[in-house]
Amino acid sequence: MRVFLLILTSFSALSAQPPLPDTAELERELKRLVEVFTIVAEQSADPPPSDYLVYQGAIPGMLRQLDPHSAFFNPDQFEQLREMQTSLSKGFGSIVSVLPGKVIVLQVMAGSPAERSGLASGDEIVVINNIPLGRLDPEQLVQVLSMTRQREAQVLVRRPGTARLLPVTMTPAEMQSPTVDRAFLAAPGIAYIRATSFDAKTGREIHEAIERLGGKELKGLVLDLRDNAGGALTAALDTAAQFLPAGTKLLSARGRGREVESVDVPAGFTAYTFPLAILINDRTASASEIVAGAMPDQDRGVVLGEPSFGKGLVQSVFPLSENTGLALTTAYYYTPSGRSIQRPLRTGELSGSTGFAERPEYKTAKGRTVRGGGGIDPDYVVRPGAPSRFRIVLEASAAFPEFAREWLASHRDEASREMEITPATLDEFQLWLSRRNIRPGVRDWTAERMHITSRLKQEILNQSVGVDAGDEVEVERDPAVRRALAVLTSAP
Repeated sequence: MRVFLLILTSFSALSAQPPLPDTAELERELKRLVEVFTIVAEQSADPPPSDYLVYQGAIPGMLRQLDPHSAFFNPDQFEQLREMQTSLSKGFGSIVSVLPGKVIVLQVMAGSPAERSGLASGDEIVVINNIPLGRLDPEQLVQVLSMTRQREAQVLVRRPGTARLLPVTMTPAEMQSPTVDRAFLAAPGIAYIRATSFDAKTGREIHEAIERLGGKELKGLVLDLRDNAGGALTAALDTAAQFLPAGTKLLSARGRGREVESVDVPAGFTAYTFPLAILINDRTASASEIVAGAMPDQDRGVVLGEPSFGKGLVQSVFPLSENTGLALTTAYYYTPSGRSIQRPLRTGELSGSTGFAERPEYKTAKGRTVRGGGGIDPDYVVRPGAPSRFRIVLEASAAFPEFAREWLASHRDEASREMEITPATLDEFQLWLSRRNIRPGVRDWTAERMHITSRLKQEILNQSVGVDAGDEVEVERDPAVRRALAVLTSAP
């Protein structure tokens, strides 16, 4: 009965927690579980292995009654978890554009394996380790690229102006990928900074970016946390502390097995006081929601975009017997006003679908009303517009990067941040599309002309000047960024 030793020791491992309210009832239920297991093991026509009954049946079934995030790890899974916590991030040091059946190199980092191998911007990766990429969809391409980072890769490359495929060999190396991947002035005196996640260095990276762009002399900051799924809590707190005075409350954590814990801005921080706008969407989660929730609750800045994901729980990992483990939700995070970041986990609890008016109200530091119920609601809702059918066709056919590659073959000396897409270039692009049987009507072309102009410039700069230059062009047409700039420039 080795598996029942696991169950009993699993409960004893939690004995340091507050006592259960009715241990007699628990003992009766455990006895019933043993009885069921014994009958199944002895009488079932085709009994499964005992470990399977417990690892895949009894324990997951129990955890499913709690929440979607608590999980049991069998020995193999627990070992993988520990390896992930200590593993190094490896890669080739290149930035690529993943399109249906195509992977185009946009930029290679100095000194990286990609640069040493001779890979260059504008190259199209055609084959990786004998896998032709032409018939793969974007999701499959991402999987192939992810697997490739684990070992030496044999790559065939098509270079603009060269008919034959060039063989390239790349060996992955440990790469330092910053979590702050965009930082520039989006308008005179107003910085734009994007953090893709939170790790130990994110707070420092944000501070260094602010200082590089003007520091306390800035007239405003747009902090983009869209698609930021979170990460290290300490990094989120370090980030939030840069915009609030010492002693200001950042968050609290409450759970059945622990007292209320409150985290304030520590002494020693000198807060920036320029106007602040934070961008969020439905993939903004966890640590990034802590930043996005603390600012409006302390009446510091505005939040724009879409309601955030709503993941604000404390997960504790308990090692168990037999080299197994348990990830258990032990507490929830709350914003300074008392709002739970976590969306309801059980059917029937309060949720956004019950109607905005039914959600509980909370007060900010200055008495402004904000709504709870999980996730962070923006002060200004800005949703991305639905793309037209013509725009979808252009993106799906990789028209912009493909045209940019060909255009650069004869116009590279014209590519610069200051360049403009001329009417002649637009006419050339329209003819290029026609040769590929993409012939929009006058109305469709007119409606998308400004977007086409922006996308062409972005892709040309991506492949010539660098991805950071292309990013600036993309941000210029971003409706959420444009709204944020309007709000910041009108702030008193």
